[in-house]
Amino acid sequence: MRDTIRFLKNGEMVELENVGPTETVLDYLRLRRRDTGTKEGCGEGDCGACTVAVGRLIDGKLIYQPINSCIQLLGMLDGAELVTVEDLTNDEKLHPVQNALVEFHGSQCGFCTPGFVMTLFTLYHADSKEESRKTVIEWLAGNLCRCTGYRPIVEAALDACFETVDDVFSWRANQTREKLQELADSRDIFIGDSSKFFSAPVTLDGLAAFYGQHPDATLVAGATDVGLWITKQLRDLPKMIWLGRIQGLDRVEESPSGVLIGATATFEATEAAMTRLSPDLGELWKRIGSKQVRASGTVGGNIANGSPIGDSPPALIALGATLELQSAEDSRALPLEEFFIDYGKQDRGADEFVTGLFVPRLAANQAFRCYKISKRFDQDISSVMGAFRFTIVDNIITDARVVFGGMAGTPKRAGGSEAALKGASLDDPSTWGAGMQSLLTDYTPMTDMRASAEYRMETARALLAKALMEISGTPAKDLRVLAKREADHDRAA
Repeated sequence: MRDTIRFLKNGEMVELENVGPTETVLDYLRLRRRDTGTKEGCGEGDCGACTVAVGRLIDGKLIYQPINSCIQLLGMLDGAELVTVEDLTNDEKLHPVQNALVEFHGSQCGFCTPGFVMTLFTLYHADSKEESRKTVIEWLAGNLCRCTGYRPIVEAALDACFETVDDVFSWRANQTREKLQELADSRDIFIGDSSKFFSAPVTLDGLAAFYGQHPDATLVAGATDVGLWITKQLRDLPKMIWLGRIQGLDRVEESPSGVLIGATATFEATEAAMTRLSPDLGELWKRIGSKQVRASGTVGGNIANGSPIGDSPPALIALGATLELQSAEDSRALPLEEFFIDYGKQDRGADEFVTGLFVPRLAANQAFRCYKISKRFDQDISSVMGAFRFTIVDNIITDARVVFGGMAGTPKRAGGSEAALKGASLDDPSTWGAGMQSLLTDYTPMTDMRASAEYRMETARALLAKALMEISGTPAKDLRVLAKREADHDRAA
């Protein structure tokens, strides 16, 4: 067992033994090191001012990814390289990204600039990137500029980020890989005592045994949600178990029958596999958080936290995903839809934890659609999330799975609508009305800051109609007739 964390900073190893369970990377940088180039903005991983880069060996390659240091726990840096804006200059010469921002006047008040610099640094080092404005905008979706300076920032990125990589980090890449390999070991980490600690086991059996002894501990994978418990809810979380060092828990295994996703596999790591399952699923994955969030946040964490407005569960339930759970005594699998019992309550024993899930592929006669509705297109929480899978024989729906998030206390299937849609013809939109009407009794949505109950219900019905229209190829004019018929029905009721 090891009672320190170890990581690289500016080419040198840093070893820390005094690491609090909820200490963030941002606090370490600003309060301990006095490296104040990294800024604190929103404190919730939304504005990007605190962005730093983390380098890790992924399948033997050195990959730099942006993270929000305000919600990333310090202990989670173990085995990685931390890069901040202070590290980029070489002999007082600006990094190519920094120089481009100067040349294109990409900084106004300057508060957000270090975060932009670090996100663009990771784009500069990224493999297999398409040189386009769209790529830059997608990469920068998690960085906000309140001085409305996006045009020159984008132009600076187009100028600098698609050239041959030539900086101090590329020059010493082989040395960095060697040092990261030296940091990798098979020892559990435990810093603290039995009442307050940061722990990072390396095996599932070790996690099961340790969690069985401390079922009141907080399990953390990417900290994109747990980080907010600390910075916004100000929770006291004295016992922290990080899952990021457990060997094999980040697996993404594709097979003819489906995709097996380990509990610590990030949204970034699973995006390609999800896109191959369904283009709609791939588009949804791109809209979950920002580059920073997807690089850290995990699919397993999005499920285990049980949010009724989590983006991935409705789509995964519609696809018929199966969840894997383990404890010190046993392991089991259950349909994902059965995991969510009530608001804030999941079917998980006191010492059980999520190890992964299996997502089956669509059969040849199945069609899938999913849609996320939110006030902002990028990195926003859903108002309504709808997902639909239909089994079709001779253009007749023989089975339907209709699932919504944001419409109830949990992600929930619409049983009445599913039953009403069986036997509906894709050639006859008039047979779809019963399924849309049944949503009125399947859900009782609430009104909150994101949407009213009325908006949610109307949107849910519209999304179901949209899915059916797209799958059947129904012209929009026929859908308008159906919508008018439904509106007349509602008024009469």
